[in-house]
Amino acid sequence: MEGGWPFRGGFLLCFTISLLLQGRGDAFTINCSGFDQHGVDPAAFQAVFDRKAFRPVTNFSVPTHVNVSFILSAILEVDAQLQLLTSLLWVTMMWDNPFISWNPEECISSNKLSVLVENLWLPDILVMESVDVDRAPPGLNAYVSSEGRIQYDRPMKVTSICNLDIFYFPFDQQNCTLTFSSFLYTVDSMILGMDKELGMITNTSRNVVQTQGEWELLDINKATPKMQMGSNLYDQIMFYVAIRRRPTFYIINLLVPSSFLVAIDALSFYLPAESENRAPFKITLLLGYNVFLLMMKDLLPASGTPLISVYLALCLSLMVVSLLETIFITYLLHLAATQPPPLPRWLHSLLLHRTSPRKCCPVVAPQRGNSGQSLGPAHLPGTKEPVELVGKGPGPREAELSGCPGSASTQPEDEAQKQHLVSLWVQCSHMMDSLLFRLYLLFLATSITTVIVLWNT
Repeated sequence: MEGGWPFRGGFLLCFTISLLLQGRGDAFTINCSGFDQHGVDPAAFQAVFDRKAFRPVTNFSVPTHVNVSFILSAILEVDAQLQLLTSLLWVTMMWDNPFISWNPEECISSNKLSVLVENLWLPDILVMESVDVDRAPPGLNAYVSSEGRIQYDRPMKVTSICNLDIFYFPFDQQNCTLTFSSFLYTVDSMILGMDKELGMITNTSRNVVQTQGEWELLDINKATPKMQMGSNLYDQIMFYVAIRRRPTFYIINLLVPSSFLVAIDALSFYLPAESENRAPFKITLLLGYNVFLLMMKDLLPASGTPLISVYLALCLSLMVVSLLETIFITYLLHLAATQPPPLPRWLHSLLLHRTSPRKCCPVVAPQRGNSGQSLGPAHLPGTKEPVELVGKGPGPREAELSGCPGSASTQPEDEAQKQHLVSLWVQCSHMMDSLLFRLYLLFLATSITTVIVLWNT
């Protein structure tokens, strides 16, 4: 008895193969007696349902051709920190089942039926980049045609690995890959193809996605490389999905308020350098900008260093430098008003160069008694005269009455020299204001140009 089992098993296998090799004639035609106006009797397809555990072929040496296509219906999330793309796909798979066929003219003119996928063999095609469990809703149906063509449409929420580059955020474009391949069947058993044109897939997906979320679909391309794993060769289809972020939201909420604050800080240079309101004004702006950054930090990527973070850091740095420059100028003017130190030679030469007739800054006429030595201050709007910073000294008549005859001749010269030093230090502070103000203008112009170029490209 034990020796008879191999013989009986071989006999049954040969008998089954002989039935399968009879051809695709009437041997696999479904009887139309199960079709009526009330539906289809499941018993008519019971022989097909019993074969769902095996690949539906009449010759196992012939691979099954499965056509794969999809529609990208939504881009749910792009996680730059975890480098993940979460998207919603409508995947369509089509293949032939040679054990299903009927005559639609005899079977109440029905050439397509919907069958529960639980009763059919399904190809194990997965998205290779997926990092989450595929959770398809239960109770899905597949369409079966009278020629045995099966069309299986299913929604897929795919969380896939994607190499994200956020340097140009929020003007970034991402290229992600969705690779469809079988987990079990090699090229000897399954070959993948497409039944739709790539342009049709792209246009349909673009029309569906164009009004959803902050991302827009640019293009979809494909490649059909083979994947070698050990001695096994697998067929696969790689779709390259190019998406672009819509930057309007980030421009309005990040770039525009930041630019306004920097522009207001630049206009503060029109306040007099010796004004008591200039430093508090800049401190208020700096505190307001820090509060703005704290409120908007959730809009920035959690990882990496995008270009917009560099821009915000430069804005903050300019405002800090502007405040420090204001403090330094206030110190210089206070020092010049009390005891003005001598001006360094290199700074004196720079002032001479900046206030030469070729420059935009005018030169004030030299004072009496210091011909050819005195430099007039370059005034910003509202700047006080340097002479107001130093108290007037006693005149010659007052010196004689005080009993100091020698001071009558030296006092005007000392006073003129002191006023000359005050004038030079005031002009030095104005020159620093002018340079920093031009740096502000250059930074704003560069930022606006960069935004326009990135937005258009």
